[in-house]
Amino acid sequence: MTRVAIIGGCRTPFTKAGTKLARYSFLDLGKHVVEGTVKRLELAGDEIDEVAFSTVLLDPRTPNAARELVLRSSLPQTVGAHFISNNCISGLVAANIISEGIQSGRLQCGLAGGSESMSQPTLTFQKKAELFFLQLFSARTMGARLSQLAKFRPGFLLPQPPSPKEPSTGKTMGQHCEMMAKDFSVAREAQDKIAFTSHQNGAKAQREGYLAQEIEPIGGVDQDNIIRESTTLEKLASLRPVFDRSEAGTLTAGNSSALTDGASAVCLMSEEKAKASGRKILGYIDGIEFTAVDPNHGLLMAPGTAVPKLLHKRGLGVSDIDLFEIHEAFAAQVICNRMAWENGWNKYPDMKPIGAIPEEKINVNGGSIALGHPFAATGGRLLLASVNELQRSGKDKAVISVCAAGAMAAAVLVSRT
Repeated sequence: MTRVAIIGGCRTPFTKAGTKLARYSFLDLGKHVVEGTVKRLELAGDEIDEVAFSTVLLDPRTPNAARELVLRSSLPQTVGAHFISNNCISGLVAANIISEGIQSGRLQCGLAGGSESMSQPTLTFQKKAELFFLQLFSARTMGARLSQLAKFRPGFLLPQPPSPKEPSTGKTMGQHCEMMAKDFSVAREAQDKIAFTSHQNGAKAQREGYLAQEIEPIGGVDQDNIIRESTTLEKLASLRPVFDRSEAGTLTAGNSSALTDGASAVCLMSEEKAKASGRKILGYIDGIEFTAVDPNHGLLMAPGTAVPKLLHKRGLGVSDIDLFEIHEAFAAQVICNRMAWENGWNKYPDMKPIGAIPEEKINVNGGSIALGHPFAATGGRLLLASVNELQRSGKDKAVISVCAAGAMAAAVLVSRT
């Protein structure tokens, strides 16, 4: 099949929800990175065959937000677009749509990405209120309307934010991750160490200008604002647990990713088209795997099957991989996933382990705890981070791992050559 080349892309700064990007909607942020990518790569409009774009905090007023993004941007209105929403792997699902289109010959070039405004979630009403208003709007006579209005209750006017709970289990991701931490006997100190390293590596990458290479400034904001270079293990240890407030709780705001605003976009192109047009190829997407597990076995444990599946299918081992970009939803989730990779997982004994991953190969420029996690934008950030670091280091292969709500995961193999 045709190899899928990563030509470039960009992201907005990732900022804590309610701060510097709070005034921008997810469409505003998405438009910014799409147009930023087109400008950076000097793409002609007719070069782009398709757009696949994603968000997680859905807005029913834009059922195909990807197409709406195209129509609001400077792209030709003849560019088709597909909208995706699959929790934290949304951006990688978008990349897979474009990748498979290129591999099949249906596309030559496409943009993939995702955007999230956690500062501007769509609010809803409680079910009783929704039913009240629907019945009111469907009433055909004055008598029917008055009869329905008599059922009104003041509480119907109170909006509800998006629920953080899993529809299938009724528990939040943090509660599920606390359960995982207990199942795998993950110590609080180990979690805080992951968070500390994430901030230290992120701060170093920020000082070196590595993060700025990816960022397309917006509204005078030109850098991520969640990185805490000054944090210490002592400061992290002083924070109280937030999901299990008993003495058994270990997950804190410090060792969990923050609510974040941001967007990212990546340009993918067939190898033939990229070479024919004289473009620099940053790397290739050489494999994508998606897996799912029973949520009751560990909501954020699907990477435990996704990464081994990716490597085993391609005859690769940990020693063949130079970099691992592991999404840090929670430090405890990273540790649990690594334990499953190293030792196997008794819930899925047929999935052979891949062995221990050396610390120096993991999230060398910071992870989601330090940089932030705008759900749908994280996949694009990880693609850009991996190919840019492979270019800087001269190394060849990277693996991306992302867990997702719904007990799913994505694993991606990226190669420089």
